[in-house]
Amino acid sequence: MSLLRIPALFIGHGSPVNAIEDNCYSRAWFGLGQKLPRPRAILVISAHWYTNGTAVTAMARPRTIHDFGNFPRELHEKQYPAKGFPELAVLVQDILEPIEVETDFEEWGLDHGTWGILAKMYPDADIPVIQLSIDRNQSASFYYEMGKKLSMLRDEGVMIIGSGNVVHNQLAEQVGADPYSWALSFEQFVRENLTSLEEPHPLLQALDREDGKLSHPTSEHFLPLFYVLGTWDKKEPISTPVEGIEDGSLSMLTIQFG
Repeated sequence: MSLLRIPALFIGHGSPVNAIEDNCYSRAWFGLGQKLPRPRAILVISAHWYTNGTAVTAMARPRTIHDFGNFPRELHEKQYPAKGFPELAVLVQDILEPIEVETDFEEWGLDHGTWGILAKMYPDADIPVIQLSIDRNQSASFYYEMGKKLSMLRDEGVMIIGSGNVVHNQLAEQVGADPYSWALSFEQFVRENLTSLEEPHPLLQALDREDGKLSHPTSEHFLPLFYVLGTWDKKEPISTPVEGIEDGSLSMLTIQFG
């Protein structure tokens, strides 16, 4: 099958309430869904599926997971009834060999890192969606190399989305606060190095920086970026269609490859 190469995205998903609010971020996500080439399927690597080993959702009808606490009832009742794509899950297994990828038929589904974005980008839920988990036991280079393998899916009409945040320190968040200096410096470091042609890629060591440690007390919200970065062919344009740092320490930066 010969299709237009589909852009890959890293999306700063932020608070779950973005899924039901009308704000600058939710409107920007809707705009992306309208502007980008329509994919035949979507593969999401979400910060919120953090596992021992790698798994891929393989059910025909993934459930909507409300993996958060005390939020409005409307959010807890929100459903995103996109179909799964079992055949794509099998293809992902084949592409990633010899890495062992478990097929998940019932445990997971679509967590808010996935449906919270897609409910705005594709509100009709009419594009099949699968999720790939993050193996907590692996390195940045492991995720980056996985992205290189998965990049071929972009030529087959599959949109690859990493869902997390470039800066994510909930302990430091203060409602309405201006961005902390370390949050600004880390986000700027990421921006400046996205197009690096060096190998190993300089962003693979980003969390070793002091501002990286402050930006990510735990790493799971940054790790999806490595998969998406790995899909870049080192020639495509890279842009940042959504920007902003909320509450001092939550980057809403979206990075588009292609």
